[in-house]
Amino acid sequence: MPYQLLKPINFNPNINYPLVLVLHGAGERGDDNISQLSHGSSLFLDSNIRKRFPAFVLFPQCSEGKYWATVLSREGPNKFVYADKPDSNLTLDVLTDLLSHLDSLYHFDENRMYIGGLSMGGMGTFEMVYRNPQKFAAAFAICGGANPAIAKRINHTPFRIDHGEVDDVVPYILSKKMVDALRDSGAEVVWNLHPGVNHNAWDTIFSDPELLPWLFNHSKK
Repeated sequence: MPYQLLKPINFNPNINYPLVLVLHGAGERGDDNISQLSHGSSLFLDSNIRKRFPAFVLFPQCSEGKYWATVLSREGPNKFVYADKPDSNLTLDVLTDLLSHLDSLYHFDENRMYIGGLSMGGMGTFEMVYRNPQKFAAAFAICGGANPAIAKRINHTPFRIDHGEVDDVVPYILSKKMVDALRDSGAEVVWNLHPGVNHNAWDTIFSDPELLPWLFNHSKK
């Protein structure tokens, strides 16, 4: 699995730094190890951000034709059907192994591991937390979705969920159903529906000055 890993500014190997795992959308799949940086990377490369939030940032790349999430079917252009027990996904198996390998090299702060993604990566974010319900201190999902049946398994992880109101690729109701299910199960959820915004809601979220303070404010400790 190709990946790009940004080290903390003024990296000190004796410090256990946080990790932010960012999952790209379907349009950035491949093996060039570049396309996955199309959205979000400029935020984490900003020198002020790097100084304020020293952390490792991991951008893996999903192969063409593969998925971060277990989507059973698409009934028409705007409908997705997700597995209620998404346990079988080879791509996420490899990603989990990659995380373990990098952790053995750099020893991330186990209390401050974060995950987020957009579109297919937003869907994959829900699924990675489902597969690793005790790993992540917080998660953000942009224009994604999942089966609400998984909410009780992932309700220990605080979520920020964002979606464009006029998204014509992934309808916002998929995020709203997850918001409702997570809140019903007692999870901490920040929900933002962005009026007039289409599928490219990530442009709005990655320019939101509240995103990273919210994320890094969480710790499992």
